[in-house]
Amino acid sequence: MIARIDFKASDAVRAALSAIGRTEDLRFSPDNRLLAIAGYARRRCLILRVDVDAAPSGPQVTVHDFMELTSKSMGEVHGLDFIDDRTLVIANRDGLLAIFALPSGEPAGRRCDIEPIREIKGGLFCKLKTPGSIVARQESRGRVSLLVCNNYRDRVTRHVVDRWGYRAWKNQALLKRGLNIPDGIAVSHDGQWIAVSSHGTNDVKIYRMSAPLGPDTEPAGILQNANYPHGLRFTGDDRQILVADAGSPLVHVYDRDAGWSGSRMPSRSVAVLDGETFGRGRASVEEGGPKGLDIDRSNSVVAVTCEEQTLAFFSLASITGRPVAALERGLTRP
Repeated sequence: MIARIDFKASDAVRAALSAIGRTEDLRFSPDNRLLAIAGYARRRCLILRVDVDAAPSGPQVTVHDFMELTSKSMGEVHGLDFIDDRTLVIANRDGLLAIFALPSGEPAGRRCDIEPIREIKGGLFCKLKTPGSIVARQESRGRVSLLVCNNYRDRVTRHVVDRWGYRAWKNQALLKRGLNIPDGIAVSHDGQWIAVSSHGTNDVKIYRMSAPLGPDTEPAGILQNANYPHGLRFTGDDRQILVADAGSPLVHVYDRDAGWSGSRMPSRSVAVLDGETFGRGRASVEEGGPKGLDIDRSNSVVAVTCEEQTLAFFSLASITGRPVAALERGLTRP
């Protein structure tokens, strides 16, 4: 097992992390000051105020405070993403998408019950069903695309909203071919590729976004040997993809080479859970390993979550095996 970053946090923060229960996805805010964790079992979101700092010994992480959010529009919170620094979209696997404005001010250990700005259920011919992981993608003219894994409909849908009320004006079935329980989603920083975890086929499908997409679009690439893939992210330079394997204690690393077309095996796999922790969560062959995974906006820290290990941080370099200087030179994220 690679070494975790021993993050600093108060007793109150650690108690909030211990109380969140089963988790799914997690996501850093665009300004890198907040980290949102999906509290699936307790039907809430945990918002952490974080700092990631560079140090000679490697990145350091401090979790300063927390805020716990509940709502009648929060159910089995599976996926989430930030539309901007203060706007969060969540995917309830037992319901719909809900968009929230975060309460103003610092987290301050508050527990807030909030109302959504908007709920999104899809269109007449593109209904949302069991929405899971989600990614928000900025579009032209102030619009945002919400790309959603519909877990048990075996497809990804796209819902385009404006920034003035977040009303959905377009809903479409985006991807389906090759997917069996899509359980994680990520878009490359150059906007050329979309990667989707396919739980039932034990792999990750990669689709080229430069061509028109639709339910019959064939995947351009396949990341194999991922067991039960869940959260995944492109590194800042899009040269690698990190995949959390819910069926093992591992995070797998895949290299782009000349592109993402074709099939490939992991170039590296590292354990992010010790054997005892993994064993406690091993209720089935599909469980026990890491679920949510995100890379912070400085491209230096990886955060992972699962029920038995609510939050752990690792240096990106320790997972990819690439020197820190190479990762910094390739940084494209703000």
